[in-house]
Amino acid sequence: MSHDSTAASENVTRKLSGRRRKEIVAVLLFSGGPIFESSIPLSVFGVDRQDAGVPRYRLLVCAGEEGPLRTTGGLELTAPHGLEAISRAGTVVVPAWRSITSPPPEESLNALRQAHEEGARIVGLCTGAFVLAAAGLLDGRPATTHWMYAPTLAKRYPSVHVDPRELFVDDGDVLTSAGTAAGIDLCLHIVRSDHGSEAAGALARRLVVPPRRSGGQERYLDRSLPEEIGADPLAEVVAWALEHLHEQFDVETLAARAYMSRRTFDRRFRSLTGSAPLQWLITQRVLQAQRLLETSDYSVDEVASRCGFRSPVALRGHFRRQLGSSPAAYRAAYRARRPQGERSADGNTAATGPATSSSSAASAGSPASPASPATPAVHRPEGHVPHQTRRTPATLSASVPGQRS
Repeated sequence: MSHDSTAASENVTRKLSGRRRKEIVAVLLFSGGPIFESSIPLSVFGVDRQDAGVPRYRLLVCAGEEGPLRTTGGLELTAPHGLEAISRAGTVVVPAWRSITSPPPEESLNALRQAHEEGARIVGLCTGAFVLAAAGLLDGRPATTHWMYAPTLAKRYPSVHVDPRELFVDDGDVLTSAGTAAGIDLCLHIVRSDHGSEAAGALARRLVVPPRRSGGQERYLDRSLPEEIGADPLAEVVAWALEHLHEQFDVETLAARAYMSRRTFDRRFRSLTGSAPLQWLITQRVLQAQRLLETSDYSVDEVASRCGFRSPVALRGHFRRQLGSSPAAYRAAYRARRPQGERSADGNTAATGPATSSSSAASAGSPASPASPATPAVHRPEGHVPHQTRRTPATLSASVPGQRS
């Protein structure tokens, strides 16, 4: 769905109270928050770029708790305002929350609830969605967050309609985004909603970023790891593996990157995931092959090479064991169910629809994708025809594929 779907505006039912101003943006900071995510709304809304044709906002940086606020790298920040300043803002942004396992301060949650009740637009970037959910502002609404934390958000707040595939979701008076760069996408969307495409384009040029990005988080999704690994040092090794699936490497390579012996790495990895690292790696390669078969016209030989298999024979064997079908048969069956759609970024024809069908996802140990009706104002590739209905709740889990060799 397009950034600028009109569905979002239909969800705004509260009028901004008299003491609040539309042009005032309050950014709520907490100790322990990552500095990159925290700096995004400060840069977008806090710098005067009127010379470039960008309308000016008035920024209020507010401490969500007693300071000083410590952030990435041990830096200490002192916010010029406290929670009382939120009462003047027409938009309140929570750029990040320090821990998905700990509750935010109740005083901050009360301030967000009051702001929403008085008509303010509430925005959660990345893990800031957890703060909005804790305040009850996402109940019954579509939302997104970083793909790695989406299962936790859905599990902890079952009334939230979490969709981990989107870069951002605009539900009118409550908006959420995926991690890091997706926060820039959402902030640009807000500027576009407030002042039009020219203003958003001018700001994007100053920030040296695309004014609109097509696609979503689908290519980053890892559907086989439990949420707990996100806070473990092994997460960095796992992230590297997922980014380099096209290369041929083995578990010894991962153990070396973790500065562990193979035996220690195997034991630590299994304790976190319930799966042996070799089986997890094979499963990830098969999942990647599954996505490429769905979204590209690469031959089976090319798919095998791009997923790190040493030969097409190896791909076919593992693919059949995990999904009960050959790669060619799987592609044919998938395309029989899904109409041909847009072209992918590499110029190959991609089939529309979720990245993984529900039946094949279950076979591979991945959670089922959300139902097909689209959410209000979620980020979809340009040219996608928007629907005006709300997406049903996503069925998210963190299951581990069965132990097959």
